[in-house]
Amino acid sequence: MNPAPAAYSAARVTVDGVETIRLADSGRHIEIAIAPAIGNMAYEMTIRGRNVLWFPYVSPAEFEKHPALCGVPFLGPWANRIDRDGYRANGREYLLNAELGNLRRDGNGKAIHGLLNFSPLWEVVETSADETSAHVASRLEFWRYPALMAQFPFAHTVTMTHRLAGGALEVETAIENLSKEPLPVAVGYHPYFRLHDAPRDDWRVHIAAKERMILNEQLIPTGETVANPFGDPHSLRAGPLDDVFTDLVRDGDGRARFWVEGAGERVTVTYGPKYPVAVVYAPAGKDFICFEPMSAPTNAFNLGMQQSVAPGEVWRESYWIESEPRQ
Repeated sequence: MNPAPAAYSAARVTVDGVETIRLADSGRHIEIAIAPAIGNMAYEMTIRGRNVLWFPYVSPAEFEKHPALCGVPFLGPWANRIDRDGYRANGREYLLNAELGNLRRDGNGKAIHGLLNFSPLWEVVETSADETSAHVASRLEFWRYPALMAQFPFAHTVTMTHRLAGGALEVETAIENLSKEPLPVAVGYHPYFRLHDAPRDDWRVHIAAKERMILNEQLIPTGETVANPFGDPHSLRAGPLDDVFTDLVRDGDGRARFWVEGAGERVTVTYGPKYPVAVVYAPAGKDFICFEPMSAPTNAFNLGMQQSVAPGEVWRESYWIESEPRQ
């Protein structure tokens, strides 16, 4: 059965005291909920009433009081771990300042996932809907905040646009370099997904990559790679995943497609060309899986594997999330 004609809407509403942007496609029964003041995080993508994002809270107010990674967090100005409290960029060494209190640490004490996971500094600059889509654009002016610039002294702005169209959620990121030097780019996203029609161990995963990076005991890449060892599809019954993949397999449109499926439900994440790295994370005993679009691998600054934006230029890329019955 074909869906009814799309009827798109974009609205600013207050949910449990938290400002929320709701994008909707009534023809396909899709609704997106985004909390700008909590990291500009999308925390719901409901399709016919089922949220395909993992969000273990009863309300956004509870989430705001006790934030933890879930939904679709943005990782910037670096994604994943840095192997020490310093990094190299443009031939110089920069040090992280733990005394500022804005670093997150992993279990090994490594700075992880940047500075903006739950940031309240995002400002909505546009919401709109027409006959083809609904979208919201939010901006974070990184250069305005001394505690951010002290950790990453490259003046820039980030504009994130969530766009609902054609049954998919597009997340576009535009990073404008306001510095007089090249801006190192190693950002990413950490979306959490869940299925509703099968137990977690019955989920099957398509990993669209030819190579896996070798990680040390602290999950830092060694610089070596091996062929992707996982079958297609890979069953989560075989064990947990926490792996970094490169040399992505791209379709004719230049995009790489990762998916997870259950009995009849499938969630697909599509990577644009400037996301050359994919982290796949599915820990044991947890009813979620993460397909993480990355502009560079873990510890990119110290491996010299980040991307770069010239002064006055803009880095721009998208990824897409959609859920539909598997073919």
